[in-house]
Amino acid sequence: MSFAGNFSSKIPAVAVFALLAGCATQPSPPPPPLSAATNAANYDARSLRDESLRRFLAENLGSVPPPDWDFETLGWVAFYFHPSLELARAQWATARAVERTAGVRPNPTLTFTPGYNSTRVPGVSPWMPGINFDFLFPTAGKRGHQQAIARSEAEAVRLGVFSAAWQIRSELRRALIDASSAARREAVLRAQVETHQKLVTLLEQRFAAGSAVATEVSTVRTALLRAESAGADAASQASVARARVAAALGLPLAALDGVMLPATPTPPALSSETLAAARREALQSRADILTALAKYHSAQSALELEVAKRVPDVHLGPGYQWDQGSNKWTLGISFEIPIFHRNEALIAEATARRAEVAAQFNVVQAQAIAAIDAASAAQVAAATQIVRAQRLRAEIEKQNALVQRRLELGAADQLEVQTARLDVATVETAVVDAENAAASAAGQLEDALQIPFPHLAKLADAAPAQSRTP
Repeated sequence: MSFAGNFSSKIPAVAVFALLAGCATQPSPPPPPLSAATNAANYDARSLRDESLRRFLAENLGSVPPPDWDFETLGWVAFYFHPSLELARAQWATARAVERTAGVRPNPTLTFTPGYNSTRVPGVSPWMPGINFDFLFPTAGKRGHQQAIARSEAEAVRLGVFSAAWQIRSELRRALIDASSAARREAVLRAQVETHQKLVTLLEQRFAAGSAVATEVSTVRTALLRAESAGADAASQASVARARVAAALGLPLAALDGVMLPATPTPPALSSETLAAARREALQSRADILTALAKYHSAQSALELEVAKRVPDVHLGPGYQWDQGSNKWTLGISFEIPIFHRNEALIAEATARRAEVAAQFNVVQAQAIAAIDAASAAQVAAATQIVRAQRLRAEIEKQNALVQRRLELGAADQLEVQTARLDVATVETAVVDAENAAASAAGQLEDALQIPFPHLAKLADAAPAQSRTP
């Protein structure tokens, strides 16, 4: 009698094949099409006139995009297009999948144990087919600790989406500030070039008439060349900043053709009450701080898992054997015997890792405090610089008006008038630089707080926050 005949008479063959089919490797889903050429073409085809983008903006802003783009609306454009935010969302989806995997119960294992009896009775099959199962039963809440680790790690990755969004918003703001500042500087320097050209003409006429020396003409010509060079540099900076704006939006540079880039608003310095409330809120709601806190919770759950591993898991192994006409059943119970160690090494490692993550949390929060304080001080200093520059501009403009009045009375000439206008253009450059510094300082403060400035007004009267998730 054959092994197959005896074995199939006791266990239906269809059940065996069904079990084996269930263990077979299932085909993986086909990968999505990915092509460098296609991706590049799709990127180049992006546009601010995209209908899907307009629907996205309407859903999130409550209205269709305005004809003139502002900073906040462009921020949502960046959230729609920017690839780094898409990557952060994909990483979050992966972390959620890992979290679901951590909650899956382990499958049992099946072992075939065929035997052969070489001293069988004649006429009886020598084969003794058998099967054994192994069911794992985790103890001491290990599966719960694994789920807690995966949950905390998924939360840390989720918060990474917010960090990526703030990074995109910050880069967009800096690029817009640089583009606006460079455009203004270019206009001011263009006015300086025109004034220098008039001065050169006047001095050349005086030199020809013998009322000016060559060094005066040479000095003004040198100043003209410097102004032209500075103007060309400002134009180059404006072009580079415009390209950076496109990159921050996740768009090709051609998509900004004909688009007037907005200047980012520069809010006034915060009152001490509002700043204190914002600082308190930021130190409990910044994405990087909450990410560090989530990683600490993950490290704590990992330590609890290693402690729980002191209690051995239980393996339950029922088995069956057909022994030459006899049905034999077995029930095995196995577990690890903690003779040589009780997981002390891994517990110590997890304890050290938890201490390291706690120290990292302190570093992140300390860096946030330093960034807020530095940005706040920079904003105050920039505001003072603006006041001084505007005061100087007012004084220079007053002197220019006096020179113009003297010209009308015949007490001044064109050389004196053009020199006064050059002073006005020169001080205007200082005002542009001061306002650019103020806008940059305000952006740094918003980045340090990770709270949009339009929301800060609500914080002064708000109660201290306990623990918020952005």
